Amino acid sequence: MSNDLNQWQGIGRLGKDPESRFSSGGGAITSFSIACGWKSGEKEGTEWVNVTAFGKLAEICGEYLKKGKQVFVQGRLTTDKYEKDGVTRYSTKVIADRMQMLGGNDGSQSGQSERPRQESQPTPKDDGFADDSIPF
Repeated sequence: MSNDLNQWQGIGRLGKDPESRFSSGGGAITSFSIACGWKSGEKEGTEWVNVTAFGKLAEICGEYLKKGKQVFVQGRLTTDKYEKDGVTRYSTKVIADRMQMLGGNDGSQSGQSERPRQESQPTPKDDGFADDSIPF
């Protein structure tokens, strides 16, 4: 399975304030859901995505995220199996590896881009060759 990929990315708005708690070992766990809108031709809709963050990321999410705030989330999908009223059910959520707050401080749009900022790329080192000397 080394060639498999389990990665999810999305931009959405929080439906309610995040819920934070701590594990028995003292690690932070924060859960929240985001509404991700989609449009395909003339059809459009909203998908609610459940997100869980752990550790330092969970602490940041619990402290700074609020209902209505727009966020970019990246993580992996996981599915939990549970039984309710004798019926086996499944719940899929994202385990967040990365979160970036978007938009204004109050969840409204400010002049900022809706896309997550790209992390700066290292500048190539000068190896003494000019671009004109490359034969291709």
